[in-house]
Amino acid sequence: MTHGHAPGKVILVGEHAVVYGRPAIAVPVTDVRADVIVEDTNGRPGVTIHAEDIGRVIDVCSAPLQEPLSLTVRNALGHIGMDVQRVQLSLTIRSSIPVASGMGSGAAIAAAMVRALAAHLNYPLDRAIISSIVYETEKIHHGTPSGIDNTVVVFEQPVYFRRGWPIATFDVKRPFWLAIGDTGVPSLTKAAVSDVRAAWQRDPERYDGIFDQIGALVDAARQAIESGHVEVLGALMDENQRLLRHLDVSSPELEALIASARQEGARGAKLSGGGRGGSVIAVIEPEDAETISRALVAVGARKVIVTRVG
Repeated sequence: MTHGHAPGKVILVGEHAVVYGRPAIAVPVTDVRADVIVEDTNGRPGVTIHAEDIGRVIDVCSAPLQEPLSLTVRNALGHIGMDVQRVQLSLTIRSSIPVASGMGSGAAIAAAMVRALAAHLNYPLDRAIISSIVYETEKIHHGTPSGIDNTVVVFEQPVYFRRGWPIATFDVKRPFWLAIGDTGVPSLTKAAVSDVRAAWQRDPERYDGIFDQIGALVDAARQAIESGHVEVLGALMDENQRLLRHLDVSSPELEALIASARQEGARGAKLSGGGRGGSVIAVIEPEDAETISRALVAVGARKVIVTRVG
């Protein structure tokens, strides 16, 4: 029996613009995670996946080629140099990461699967390889993913990400706290990304201008975090949210949580991820965590996670 795990994540600043070559910052959320157990079986050859949280049992050999969990297994075994029909394995998946909430549930589950398989088969994989395998699964979930989700859940550090640039993890000089409120409305990232792309194609000058503004906010946020001036981070997040509204990826549920967090003393708040549902993140003082959490639940949050960054 071998275990693998990976944390959740939130995009702090930069979502959507990151698809168009601008930077984004994402941070791991270690308070929630995906766990995978791999065991040998004595049954017929192949791999069986038990996805307990969604009540599914998947036979990898007979599953559709584009089924995400099966694809992850096939890609991981292929990289290791093993044929799925020549192993006898069972994978059990459990996750405390809210699904379709902008917290990287799909990437975390895939990363935990790859880690568990590699460890069980005694074939160490470095993080860059694991991230590349998970990225292939992300294509199924999101269509044209930026690559930021797989990067941050695999490296488990704050990441400054820009497509085509070397991976840049960085240190947090002064810790800060986030309250993450899940609207309970699924965030369909693939649809939101597709709609933004269609709008960009109709009016590239306008949308490139918005993406440039978001990219500048990301650079300012990294400087603030690395220098310990986290008090300015909230204002940068508020401005990022204003620009995301122009991309038409907010929603009434998100706006209600953002307004409530700000009213109760959050330094700043914004959606995180694809939008139109999913989660809101707010920069808070730790002493305000209980008050802000209660306020978010009162206006509709299904779940609130308070996490320390750094």
